[in-house]
Amino acid sequence: MEESHDAYKREYRKVTIRTIDGSTILGKVNIGIKDRVSDIFTKTENPFIVLFDVEHKDIAGKVLFVNRNNIVWVEPED
Repeated sequence: MEESHDAYKREYRKVTIRTIDGSTILGKVNIGIKDRVSDIFTKTENPFIVLFDVEHKDIAGKVLFVNRNNIVWVEPED
């Protein structure tokens, strides 16, 4: 079975995420073939959001997997 190269498109957007415990996480998400950042949070069945180049407390430049159920809001940067 051959995979489509479009499924692995890299298109990064910076976001700020607030979690239910009050933490604020800065990072980048790959929107890939989707049109908008909001599509990652509303038009996918995967319960986890992958963040790259994360800045949170003592963490810098790492990758985090955040459960969508723990997200209060997301603010994309222009």
